[in-house]
Amino acid sequence: MSEKLQKVLARAGHGSRREMEAWIAAGRISVDGEIASLGDRVESGVKVRIDGRAISIKSEEDVICRVIAYHKPEGEICSRKDPEGRPTVFDRLPKTRDSRWVAVGRLDINTSGLLLFTSDGELANRLMHPSNEVEREYAVRTFGEVNDACIQRLRMGVTLEDGPASFDKVKAAGGEGMNKWWHVSLAEGRNREVRRLWESQEVQVSRLIRIRYGMIELPKSLPRGGWIELPMEDVNYLRKTAGMDEETRSILGTDKHSVARAKVRGAKIRRAVRKHKATATPNKPSRSRS
Repeated sequence: MSEKLQKVLARAGHGSRREMEAWIAAGRISVDGEIASLGDRVESGVKVRIDGRAISIKSEEDVICRVIAYHKPEGEICSRKDPEGRPTVFDRLPKTRDSRWVAVGRLDINTSGLLLFTSDGELANRLMHPSNEVEREYAVRTFGEVNDACIQRLRMGVTLEDGPASFDKVKAAGGEGMNKWWHVSLAEGRNREVRRLWESQEVQVSRLIRIRYGMIELPKSLPRGGWIELPMEDVNYLRKTAGMDEETRSILGTDKHSVARAKVRGAKIRRAVRKHKATATPNKPSRSRS
């Protein structure tokens, strides 16, 4: 059965569906030697190339949906490449075969915390769609006067330059004087929305850490710059949220050898993170316990 080209490419992990549509429109993709057009449908056995490079096309049954949780440090950008040479969130992700990791949303360069990646671009595309309204929770350190009236306005809603916005929840999480920690949540993903909401109250955000995406929490043991593969239970929670069928396979195992390999991977991640920290800019703020 034929499927739309952009859907097949996204499912294989070459990018989100929107990215694939843009690549097709730009003439970067060919099918059986002919430049593809938006709306083209393909079947198994066709020869597809991206920028002249042959790629594999897999059926839905051949693709295992994988998701990893990455602890993004401050200072990394969410683009694959940067003309300024800054580090990106893709630099230390595990290698994949015949596909690539697709980020589920973005965090700006000064925001740290939980960032999800998947090998299934269709899953990423659906999770990022506004209709899904996946709740995100952040730990925020603010500098400035925050009173009950300010919190009430943030909960009830304020008008930003791109429309009304509000936090679903605002909870105090410690701090002294003008420096306070808060846990806030919202179900939108507009650019710099958390920062702009606080700034609308003349309050400065000095630290911002995403600690939860839906029911997926940032593992407390995961160091900045580290990643962990999510088990099938979490993968299927995300697929259900996106209105997709459950995944029945996983590269993770439950036998002794699989557990041992997972420990080895964890040790390699910790070594890579320590090596990264040794070459990073000194005097970076340490992570809060929040």
